[in-house]
Amino acid sequence: MTLINQQSKINNPQSTINVAIIGSGTMGSGIAQVSAQAGCTVKLVDVNAIALEKSKLALENTLSKLVEKEKIDANEKSRIQANISYVTELTALADADLVIEAIVENIEVKRKVFAELESVVSKHCILASNTSSLSIASIAASCTIPERVLGIHFFNPAPLMQLVEVIPAVQTSEAVLQKSVEIISSWNKTVAVAKDTPGFIVNRVARPFYSESLRLYEEGVADFATIDWALKTIGQFRMGPFELMDLIGHDVNYVVTETVFTAFYFDPKFKPSFTQKRLLEAGFLGRKSGRGFYNYSQELPQPTEDLQLAKTIFDRVIVMLINEAADTLFLNIASAKDIDNAMTKGVNYPKGLLVWADELGIEWCVNTLDDLYHEYHEDRYRCSPILRRMAATNKQFYK
Repeated sequence: MTLINQQSKINNPQSTINVAIIGSGTMGSGIAQVSAQAGCTVKLVDVNAIALEKSKLALENTLSKLVEKEKIDANEKSRIQANISYVTELTALADADLVIEAIVENIEVKRKVFAELESVVSKHCILASNTSSLSIASIAASCTIPERVLGIHFFNPAPLMQLVEVIPAVQTSEAVLQKSVEIISSWNKTVAVAKDTPGFIVNRVARPFYSESLRLYEEGVADFATIDWALKTIGQFRMGPFELMDLIGHDVNYVVTETVFTAFYFDPKFKPSFTQKRLLEAGFLGRKSGRGFYNYSQELPQPTEDLQLAKTIFDRVIVMLINEAADTLFLNIASAKDIDNAMTKGVNYPKGLLVWADELGIEWCVNTLDDLYHEYHEDRYRCSPILRRMAATNKQFYK
């Protein structure tokens, strides 16, 4: 495969490469900042000139704050800004070595953009999508050179979050995958390579954090505030699930859940919640609209600080998270190390879920899941085969 090897700049990711980011929203702007800080020449593309100007002003504000905090100096600020140019036409990307698309999560829109890109960029250019859950293979199929297409998924805010998922499609060449990993690693990011399956690592493994918490609420076990408090107190999560869903926005979080559920052929363990769907339908999107699970125009409710109840809540949520992480390993979606890195560096979990499984005990995980299954007789509580096998042979993930 000579697609990448003939290009010396791509062969040496430490040297300056020409990067293009399509979409100047929060994510696209953040990726542009990351690549510019790494020394790349960056073109941020958006058909909306007003959006581009907004992005430019936001970067000025961000970098000024970093100067005030003495994280960077004025020269570094100027260097980063000089590395980014703002353009409204895809035709300006003819010299790009790497293009990362960060536009609306719509497969047909993305396929159209990628098809248009091929008439502009050179044959050596890597084409990547920042999609969080859509099929990379489907996007690649819109291109005449599908082997140079893959997923490069940053997390929000891109300049601060350490993790980047890199997702090869079935069409992606090994050379493109390896060079992409080298480039993103050279940007001081932690790379987790994931199979092209719905949700990749993080948006798949994290679903029970939301879904089991919603189930606990719907069963009347506890209210939103108490469940949030329990997981922060016992589990040391930085935010509770309802706080986090309100922060992400239900127009984003619910849609990802629904997308993963549909993509996995309606596997019940990914089933969305009517509670969250009704909020979305009502326009209660979370913090961005002033109301979600919580009403932010009022004083927020206080939790019931019952440690025994908190432990019950934690046990159900953590075992479901562990089970999904274990299944992700069982199905060869990613390595154990990449799964744990994804959750600690992508969504700030206090520890890796497979590390957590070892600490709590594999046998405890199996017994807890079996107890839930026997109580509910729902397939969502089925125990991953890898956990059952490990419990039978007294094995652990890391020992």
